[in-house]
Amino acid sequence: MKDLVEYIAKALVAAPEQVEVIDAGREGDTEVLELRVAPDDRGKVIGKKGRTAHAIRTLLASAGPEGHAYSLEIVD
Repeated sequence: MKDLVEYIAKALVAAPEQVEVIDAGREGDTEVLELRVAPDDRGKVIGKKGRTAHAIRTLLASAGPEGHAYSLEIVD
């Protein structure tokens, strides 16, 4: 799933070399992924009213294995 998030983020940003996805561990039954991008690209990954970020999270929920939950955090 890290590869999926990284692929999507690199397609959206102007500085794909600064995209980094980190597996931040688990919170209960949910695996947490942290997405780091260049400060200028943060808005592109979040999108207007968070629509792009919501779409990425929806893809994580549908592409993941049955019974496995993922959480995406976009960090500074």
